[in-house]
Amino acid sequence: MRWDLLGVVYRKEIIDSLRDRRTLAMVLFFPVFGPMVMAGTLSLVSREARSVDEKPLALPVVAAERAPNLMAYLAERAVEVKPGPADPSAAVRLGDADVVLEIPADHEEALRAGRPAPVKLYLDESRRTSHAAVARVKSLLEGYSHRIGVQRLVLRGVHPAATTALAVEEVDLATPQSRAAMLLSMLPYFLIIALFTGGMSVGIDATAGERERQSLEALLLHPIPRSAVVLGKQLAAASFAGVALLETTVGFGLVPLLVPLEALGFSMRLEPAVLARILLLMLPLLLLVTAVILLVASRLRTFRAAQSTVSFLMLVPATPGIVLGLVPIKLKLWMLLIPSFGDQLLVNRLLRGELVEPAQMALCMTSTLLWAALVTALTVRAFTDEKFLFGKA
Repeated sequence: MRWDLLGVVYRKEIIDSLRDRRTLAMVLFFPVFGPMVMAGTLSLVSREARSVDEKPLALPVVAAERAPNLMAYLAERAVEVKPGPADPSAAVRLGDADVVLEIPADHEEALRAGRPAPVKLYLDESRRTSHAAVARVKSLLEGYSHRIGVQRLVLRGVHPAATTALAVEEVDLATPQSRAAMLLSMLPYFLIIALFTGGMSVGIDATAGERERQSLEALLLHPIPRSAVVLGKQLAAASFAGVALLETTVGFGLVPLLVPLEALGFSMRLEPAVLARILLLMLPLLLLVTAVILLVASRLRTFRAAQSTVSFLMLVPATPGIVLGLVPIKLKLWMLLIPSFGDQLLVNRLLRGELVEPAQMALCMTSTLLWAALVTALTVRAFTDEKFLFGKA
């Protein structure tokens, strides 16, 4: 291996890529898209939760005069009772009200007779913005119902605890890391996307792009080993993919610090040590991803064709990140041998603060490196083929 020639190819690809605004945009903007979406979503949810808790709740009530005690109970708890609309269903359906409470005509009679007193709650579960208000109204109604039930038992000489057969004690084993993993469950998906978006433009331009511009043939006619050409191009693509990976990881690490999550009932933090282990774990996958990009793009004749193919291809390794965010999977040793899948499993465990043994990381990283070496060897072989040289591959 002529390392000096490899360095020449590497520097040439780096300089060409730095001159390309499209490449710089892919590396600098798209990797931070995931953290920005996560931060924006959490900020909106946190702001909404604070506004519901801090502001008085305006509740339209139809026939409020039929339940004066209930209205007094709601007023004590910062609920502003307003006259209900003529058509509660239409008001909720059109979004004029988040929730409407209606007191039926037989409410007071049932209450005096010791029967469950009916109330009707109009709501739309498909409207996300009304969930906080609906949950608060339901909680208040349950509290009022519990108070009336306790009073009925006391009047009959029955201790309220007699109706409670079990005393359930909850032991919450959730840690700040596991709560972080719950909110950041899509991080593995965005890490894979960052690797592809960071290395895709460089890798495609260095193969299919140069072939389309008819500059690749001139490069291959120079007395440079094909392995040096391939590794130089791959390392250049890996450099940009590494920058994208670093941006995404650091971006997600800053999300818990920038977004006030106390309004959601908890706080969380991603430790620098965890982020460092995630970066270390993803380095072999970085080499595999860039090797795959070069191999696929080298078989295509135009930049556009290669871009379309690679854009579709990156959904395959990124899919496990979506699945793992929805369906937890118990780690088994053989899973670590599957590139991308094993990496994302370990990333999820690191986010949850679970034990990840050095041997598990070593096995996963070694397996991914072997896959990367195999794909790189196939790319070198493709570059030595005469059909590839003359654009027939």
